[in-house]
Amino acid sequence: MLFIGDDWAEDHHDIAVMDEGGRVLTRRRLTEGVSGLEALHDLLGGYLPENAAPAEVLIGIETDRGPWVQGLLASGYTVYAINPAQSARYRQRTGAAGAKSDKGDALVLARIVAVDRELHRAIAADSDVAEEVKVLARAHQSLIWARQRQANVLRSNLREYYPAALSAFGQDLHGRDAMAVLGAEPGPKAGARLTPARVQALLRHAGRQRYLAARAGEIVEALHAPQLPARPGIEAAYTATTAALVAVIRELNAQIGVLQGQVEESFGRHPDAEIYLSQPGLGPVLGARVLGEFGDAADRYADARSRRNYAGTSPVTRASGTKRSVLARHARNRRLADALDLQAFTALSVSPGARAYYDARRSRGATHHQTLRALANRLVGILHGCLRHHTTYNEDTAWHTTTQNVELRAA
Repeated sequence: MLFIGDDWAEDHHDIAVMDEGGRVLTRRRLTEGVSGLEALHDLLGGYLPENAAPAEVLIGIETDRGPWVQGLLASGYTVYAINPAQSARYRQRTGAAGAKSDKGDALVLARIVAVDRELHRAIAADSDVAEEVKVLARAHQSLIWARQRQANVLRSNLREYYPAALSAFGQDLHGRDAMAVLGAEPGPKAGARLTPARVQALLRHAGRQRYLAARAGEIVEALHAPQLPARPGIEAAYTATTAALVAVIRELNAQIGVLQGQVEESFGRHPDAEIYLSQPGLGPVLGARVLGEFGDAADRYADARSRRNYAGTSPVTRASGTKRSVLARHARNRRLADALDLQAFTALSVSPGARAYYDARRSRGATHHQTLRALANRLVGILHGCLRHHTTYNEDTAWHTTTQNVELRAA
């Protein structure tokens, strides 16, 4: 066997090669890309016998994605994705002076896979469809987060010179109504001159079809309300800034819609899509996020507990002496955790079993967020069972009781 430490950067990789006896055979800096990967193959070929299998090359690297990692997996190497926090702890074990270098980090990664690889999990290659779903779902979610950041900037901007707009649109500053009205009249003076008929026309053009007159009346009433004015020059500057922010948010809305269609199309082509969509609280978008983050490699999760640990829904126990505490797991995949939290919240209204489980834990004193985490943990276990047995969700099987009894107990 050969043990390789790969400390990666944007344009290069620092490589350390160790043998089974712990002897450092070589250290090398390779360029990113095809030429660097070819150089790595040549380098390793000089230390391996002719009949050696590629899987006997064990590589530790602090990432699980990217063309370089995919190239390593395609070559047949066994690749371990090491958490940077874990490698930092190993570095402290090998030296107390606090020194750090890329070459030293590569050697630490090589030692991890040589000595403690059983404590880490090798990367399992997902299918092409799952990788496609993951890329699209992440891009879609990133745009949603970017839109929220821009909406927060817009809120701060309006607070400085146009508080009436905040009263008119509330928390939905990136929504259709706010974009229609603020896109046409971003300033308080023009907003105070808007008529119900004009606002109705703007809302209708933006796509609103129901409650036009009532919603237009609410907006006009809020925009016509007295407010403390900003200085004339300052007001003009803020008005121009609002117009620019509205244009950015509008474009983000459009691209989010485009990506959502691509996410749903890609997710629908995955063979496990039906199983994910059968789970309570999962639709095409949330289902795509969960599938993309979990992946579909058959041997990635040994059991439901492993999947829960990766999801970050299972708690962490800390015990020392007479003290023992059970805490939420904060080191986790943020994207997956966000999707599972939304699933748990949505499941409350569509699954009697989930609702009864939530109510029972709340009655024992758990907070709302603690209970949602526990419910998400339970739902991850149910999903694992469905995927393992290739079957869709069944309410009675999932909660080990009949639907009628669950409804009676919840009542």
